Amino acid sequence: MDLLTPMRTFARVVEAGSFTAVAAEQSTSQPTISRQIGALEEHLGTRLFTRTTRALKLTDDGRTFYEQTLRVLEALSEAEGAVGRRRAKPSGLLRLATPVVFGRLQIMPRLARFMDRYEDVTVELIMNDGFTDLIEEGIDLAIRIGEITDPGLVARKIGETRRVTVASPRYLAANGTPATPADLMHHQCVVYTRLATGSRWVFEKDGEHIPVDVSGRFRANNSEGVREAVLSGLGIGLVPIWHFGDEIESGGLQVLLGGYEPSRLPTNAVYPSRRYLPLKVRAMIDFLAHEFELDRRLTAYGL
Repeated sequence: MDLLTPMRTFARVVEAGSFTAVAAEQSTSQPTISRQIGALEEHLGTRLFTRTTRALKLTDDGRTFYEQTLRVLEALSEAEGAVGRRRAKPSGLLRLATPVVFGRLQIMPRLARFMDRYEDVTVELIMNDGFTDLIEEGIDLAIRIGEITDPGLVARKIGETRRVTVASPRYLAANGTPATPADLMHHQCVVYTRLATGSRWVFEKDGEHIPVDVSGRFRANNSEGVREAVLSGLGIGLVPIWHFGDEIESGGLQVLLGGYEPSRLPTNAVYPSRRYLPLKVRAMIDFLAHEFELDRRLTAYGL
């Protein structure tokens, strides 16, 4: 039998933990995926999964075969890449995950140029402020802000996120303007609950770290909510400069606390740690790195 197709399917079922999820990815039916796995088990003469109504679990033979399957598929990809890299063009479906506001403001406006350049690539954009499991969700590439600590992922820095403290003229007219980070304790602050430091904002001045515990009547677990809250005058926000580049330049928002800068964060392209990197992924990483280098809001230079 042709083993490559069912082996690829088997690997994705293991990673996704579901026949149904893989069927949806491949635009086919769950029984079709089940038949592929069944045929593979019959060919090997062993059970690869223990099936229950709630979960799939690899058998000992299944775990051994999965490890060997990954090696075979990786070796095949490397062989194909080595032979055809010069002639090959990026192609296929690229599943790209980004934070919500970053995807809307910084990825979407650039996608047309990427897709004009690489006509054989189809892009599916997944915008979510949570940390998606790349392997389980079948994500090829993710853009993440901040340090990457997962040893199972490869991260390439493609930009730098400078953060600023901002407020609307409406809020400042009603509440006054803070002069130091300590003054923020007496203001309404818009808290982003997914921030690694929570409601503790950390500033830097002359090499010194200045932490401040802030609070406010409005909190949000997504960057879109923070953005709109600051624009509407609900409070002071600590946000990436690229959230509000146009509003800051037009005077719609005012940057506060000159001389006190929130710590900067790397902007990373992240993908699963396999040696072979598909051309479509490499093309997107290189494209975004070049695009961000040309945008002063997305590089180390800031505004």
